[in-house]
Amino acid sequence: MSSLKTEREDLIEEFRLSNKDTGSPEVQIIRMTERIEQLTEHMKSQPKDYAARRGLIDLVEKRKKNLKYLRNNAPERYEKIVKELDL
Repeated sequence: MSSLKTEREDLIEEFRLSNKDTGSPEVQIIRMTERIEQLTEHMKSQPKDYAARRGLIDLVEKRKKNLKYLRNNAPERYEKIVKELDL
């Protein structure tokens, strides 16, 4: 678990725009992707957890909107984040 956390923190460090950046699209996408992976694993063991399923669907939609925004406004940053996260 700690290796995943350090990997996520390294990605955030690479993509953030300043030291206190927590709201840029790249950072939001990284955090959402991590949470989506966690919820996906949870859904495999708890298939009837409908509240978690709804949360997962909402997160996927939010990440999709952020990716669309990034693709339209900064294509080079979009390509970099998609390549790095294997989306």
